[in-house]
Amino acid sequence: MAAPTYRSSPTTSPLAAARPAAATLTCRAVTTRAERDAHFQIRRQVFVAEQGLFRGTSGMNGINGYLDGTDRDGHDDDPATIHVVGLADDQICGTVRLYPLGGDGRWKGDRLAVLASHRHLGLGAPLVRFAVSSAARLGGREMEAFIQPANIAFFRWLGWRRTGGLVDYAGLPHQRMLIDLTNPDLIRP
Repeated sequence: MAAPTYRSSPTTSPLAAARPAAATLTCRAVTTRAERDAHFQIRRQVFVAEQGLFRGTSGMNGINGYLDGTDRDGHDDDPATIHVVGLADDQICGTVRLYPLGGDGRWKGDRLAVLASHRHLGLGAPLVRFAVSSAARLGGREMEAFIQPANIAFFRWLGWRRTGGLVDYAGLPHQRMLIDLTNPDLIRP
């Protein structure tokens, strides 16, 4: 069975002709070694090189369980984890991953990253929607994510709600947020 994809195409209004064509945005689960490598490379670029997260850890059994100098952890090798790539005109430039939290229908989405050179394209929303709809399609009831404060309004716009206060995650404050995977108004491809 083919893995589902999410595609967003540019509109063809008269005004669109006056500006450069918008990129076609696509999201899909990783299926090849090259896609998986690109997924990890983007995460490393955004989280480690750009944001300075996950530095100074000491291996899989060290602080936070991260490999030294990367954002990789045990979930990356779990076969239940779904690694997703986001593409702009067939160029991989974004990522997200999702995985179940136990067997009670709870899922976690994390490692949402878009390369700085492509952030103006609006790939973040399709990546989040792909993760949410994938978890819902797989029987999920609720998904959680820990969001950097600058992105809380964006996630609220996508239908997520805050729960609790800010917590430390990888050395930065993050807000735990949830989305109801059983609400069809919030789940769209």
